[in-house]
Amino acid sequence: MLTGWPRSLLSSTTSPFPIWQSQLQSQPLSSHLLLRIGSHDSFSYWVDEKSPVGPDQTPAIKRLARISLVKKLMKKWSVTQNLTFREQLDAGIRYFDLRVSSKPGDADQEIYFIHGLFGIRVWDGLMEIDSFLTQHPQEIVFLDFNHFYAMDEAHHKRLILRIQEAFGSKLCSACSVESMTLRTLWEKKCQVLIFYHCPFYKQYPFLWPGKKIPAPWANTTSVHKLILFLETTLSERSPHGSFHVSQAILTPRVKTIARGLVGGLKNTLVHRNLPAILDWVKTQKPGALGVNIITSDFVDLIKYLQCFLPQEHSQRSFLNFSYPGQMLPWSSSPPQDHASQDHERPLTLL
Repeated sequence: MLTGWPRSLLSSTTSPFPIWQSQLQSQPLSSHLLLRIGSHDSFSYWVDEKSPVGPDQTPAIKRLARISLVKKLMKKWSVTQNLTFREQLDAGIRYFDLRVSSKPGDADQEIYFIHGLFGIRVWDGLMEIDSFLTQHPQEIVFLDFNHFYAMDEAHHKRLILRIQEAFGSKLCSACSVESMTLRTLWEKKCQVLIFYHCPFYKQYPFLWPGKKIPAPWANTTSVHKLILFLETTLSERSPHGSFHVSQAILTPRVKTIARGLVGGLKNTLVHRNLPAILDWVKTQKPGALGVNIITSDFVDLIKYLQCFLPQEHSQRSFLNFSYPGQMLPWSSSPPQDHASQDHERPLTLL
């Protein structure tokens, strides 16, 4: 293990993630069982109130959205992050949950991020991520494209071409999950794993199938049911074959939105339940049947470092618990009973 880790680095407000990964290059990384932190609906820090309602919404919502006030209320429930991609990367986020769509009437066949309302262009988001990776050549990110709306074959080809143009040789070809370590990725100069939940992945060697990264979804407003679900799905994991996402998120129902219409997701669900979720996170450890990737809403509210840094602050424990920037030399398989619940359904206001 590394010794003499600067104490100033542990308390620094500047992200230490790029620094410590490079210092671990000579270590036997295959012996470490490390964790990654991700964001839910990673792109939703900005949505366009002036654009049409997304194709992920019901006809009833689309009709209601003709009233300008409805879109303003939708925004309060569509936004699940405060930080941009770059800010999330600087904060240590390395897994990104991405939902994309074409936009009605867009002659350019451009692809946008979507969560009830349209977000920024996918191209702009990819370039922001690539800029960070170019500056930090030993950082690794997971980009999980798990929902596609209003996209035909031409749209998919355009999106995949955009991915190629953005990352080029940084793309990591699909392979055995167990064979992946930071060392091997650094040697190949690979920094980006693209998971593509659509049959088109079969046509491109750099697209990983969605089944390699299951993300069981609790679909509940109850923090107690959420924690029970997270525990259950972790206990049902197989130790080989894929990564595993624990979605530490609560999902509003119609009555939840009605009761907290003006308050929005953050004020209605996230703030009041965050302490209980973090208490659960603090008890977790990575490993064959432990956590692999954890995602949450509003990652800026969560001090993950404090969750995973043990009280004694020993160097050995610190590295075992890990900053989220570390690559994973271990994996899991999707739980049999919950595989169909991977990722949540689209946000629906009513």
